Amino acid sequence: MPNATARPKHGRRARRRRREDPARNELVSSSLESAQQCLFKQDYGTAFVHYLLALNLAPVFKDFARESFRFTLFKWAEELDSVGRIQELFDSYEQALELFPADEVILNSMGEHLFRMGFRDEAAGHFHKALKLRPDYPEARENFYRVANWLVERWHFLMLNDHGRNRKYQQAIQKAVQSGCNTVLDIGTGTGILGMCAKKAGAAEVYACELSKTMYELACEVVAANGMDGSIKLLHMKSLEMEVPRDIPHRVSLVVTETVDAGLFGEGIIESLIHAWHHLLLPPQRGENEFKDPSATGRVIPAGATVFGMAVECMEIRRHHRLCVSEVGSLSMAAAGELRSPVSCSSEPDDSMEPYTTERLSRLPGGFKALTEPFTALNIDFNNVQELEGLSSREVQQIRLPVIQEGELDALAVWFQLHLDEESSLSTGPREDTCWEQAVYPVHSTRGFGLKPHDELVVEVSCRDAYLRLCSVAVIRDGHEIRLDKHLDLQLLKSISNANPEAELCSALACLQTDQNQTKDLCMLECSEMALLNHQDYHQGFCSAMAKLIFQLRSKCEKRSGGNSDLGECVNSTDCGDLLYVLDVSEGFSLLSLIAASQGHVKAYSSVEKNKQQDVLRRLAHSNNIPEQRLEFWLNHMEDEQGMLQRPSREKLWSAIILDCVETCGLIRQKLMEKASLARCLLEEGGHIFPERIVVHGMLVESDMLLLESAVQGQEPTLGFNIAPFINQFTVPVHVFLDFSTLECRRLSESVELFVLDLMNTNANYTNREVKVQATSAGRVTAIPFWYHIFLYQEISVSTLSQRSHWKQAAVVLQQPLQVRAGDWVRLAVKLYKSTISIAAHIDEAPGPME
Repeated sequence: MPNATARPKHGRRARRRRREDPARNELVSSSLESAQQCLFKQDYGTAFVHYLLALNLAPVFKDFARESFRFTLFKWAEELDSVGRIQELFDSYEQALELFPADEVILNSMGEHLFRMGFRDEAAGHFHKALKLRPDYPEARENFYRVANWLVERWHFLMLNDHGRNRKYQQAIQKAVQSGCNTVLDIGTGTGILGMCAKKAGAAEVYACELSKTMYELACEVVAANGMDGSIKLLHMKSLEMEVPRDIPHRVSLVVTETVDAGLFGEGIIESLIHAWHHLLLPPQRGENEFKDPSATGRVIPAGATVFGMAVECMEIRRHHRLCVSEVGSLSMAAAGELRSPVSCSSEPDDSMEPYTTERLSRLPGGFKALTEPFTALNIDFNNVQELEGLSSREVQQIRLPVIQEGELDALAVWFQLHLDEESSLSTGPREDTCWEQAVYPVHSTRGFGLKPHDELVVEVSCRDAYLRLCSVAVIRDGHEIRLDKHLDLQLLKSISNANPEAELCSALACLQTDQNQTKDLCMLECSEMALLNHQDYHQGFCSAMAKLIFQLRSKCEKRSGGNSDLGECVNSTDCGDLLYVLDVSEGFSLLSLIAASQGHVKAYSSVEKNKQQDVLRRLAHSNNIPEQRLEFWLNHMEDEQGMLQRPSREKLWSAIILDCVETCGLIRQKLMEKASLARCLLEEGGHIFPERIVVHGMLVESDMLLLESAVQGQEPTLGFNIAPFINQFTVPVHVFLDFSTLECRRLSESVELFVLDLMNTNANYTNREVKVQATSAGRVTAIPFWYHIFLYQEISVSTLSQRSHWKQAAVVLQQPLQVRAGDWVRLAVKLYKSTISIAAHIDEAPGPME
């Protein structure tokens, strides 16, 4: 047996490595000491360099110095960020991660910087790594959920769950491959499902390209999990950058793609296919190639498309795109100028405008009314390169549509039929059971113009910049053309009115007259900001709440002064020194500061920062007799937007601070409670935060639709391919932008109070709460939709569930549906972490509500 006392091999060399180096130790010690001294002096850059030197020389100290190193890194990153030294910031993080490659806090922090600067793919990677290292790390989890919504949009899940759509694509691909198209390129592969369909059908060579880094990496995992990693070549690039033979060895006989959006051309399919025909595809099977073997010619799936449209009346669309009210709170809007959304279409391209938005018409609150029959707007053949190249130069087509119902013209709704081949097609129509939304082209110029049966609506269709553009330009009524896209002069109005004396016609034409200054005073607001302006209940509630607070504060002021002043005179005085200071820190465009100033004896500060929006507020202030000096723009005084919650001046505090508490999507705003804590410190005695508290309400529901939109439901909808475990990594537990009034669901309980956020009393708040709710019907609890009652002041409140609200609702989707019977009690564990709500549910065996 070997000698048990023998020295281990290379033992002497090991002892030599452990010998201490006094000079090295001295350098490490002095570097650590210097780092501490620099930290004390707040010289974070130098401290960071000293830490790097010490910890690279002596890794044994890494655990000891970890917390101080993190603090130094984060402070140094803040300094670099504030002066725009972005490359140095990321270099510092890279150096830190070389030292601490498995530090979830540093990974998460770098991800936050990446996300804020628009590098969403890279940010997701860092958040994902942080979560793998520490699955219960709440900051990384919240960040990952946030970025997941950007990287893997919710329609991916609905599309992959659409078995009918997937099956039709598979059949068309199988038919093409079996007819001889044995080399295939999948453009915009996503999860790789269409490329795998081609390989399964027997294609000899399959290539697939994907621009998104996240989706490319996901496709690599999916293809490998399905045993095709050796037979499908995945490329992380845009198809427009691909070349033969650099990226693929030769031209292919079949391109498959679904790079289409609700407006058909919005994802660049025309440009992609023109490039493919010139550089990646074999010649088409037409003309001299008509009788060639299919393997020697090229084709595209889908083969083409037909676009349809119709004119609609829809209040929900209207209130998101143009001003529908004459007053907001106590303010007349007459002097506002033209306010509208940036979604507007004309036959001439305009980079400042989006030609269309998207909606699922069947889910719009209040529904829609079709004012015309559906019409064919355009046909396109994806296998005809000349037709694709000529699309942008097509003449503008005018279509006259008979009006079939009376109603207000709000939009043109557009959908299409995708022809996969000669026999199979997919429709995205509003009446179809489809995963698609429809394109909506809102009408701005009509200003409430009403259509009548026997009218004809004139629509122009064009594709000037490879975007489909539909524009309502005129109405033919009783033989007269009423232009909707140009200003009408009074002489024209008079001549048409004399020709047809009907009061309705005169009224309809009069409403089209536009002030000559309107173009100059045009201000575009986001769709959510337009809906907010049209939310009358909210503004009226705020007006009442602010008036009540001001009256109470002025009453206290009068009592303190011994009752010698006339309260009414003081309120209306413009030179009284004891003004009430109100700060509105709402996100985006807000009239709340102006409503506060209109109450009298208030100096209001607005956080609106865009010049055109500030001009709107100034015009409204002037027209509503609010003195110019009573409205100021707070951010004009701020060097750093992060520090907007400050005292109005050294000797003053705020009488009221208005916080923007709920995002349009239905979630509590991030860092709300931290902002409320700071705001409370800046209030004068008796001052108030608006709103003062938020009550969260929820309900048990069964909704298959929410499940389909939240995660891929097994392998059956994806044709047996193993995709779900990979795409479902991007599942988020909270579904946003819901319209609960139109959500396909069964309500399994009454509504219940889930949580209360008190912005005025920090001691009343909590982070966890258990709630018991009784099931009123049997079923599967798949989700808990929630909404808010926002208490502005005392009992003055607004609900985000109202159909007239600009807010949407949200829902927690349960990972495992919960089977309940009528009468069962369900215990909900509700948690609030940094403004993020999470809910776990289980059957409660102990009957009865909680104490």
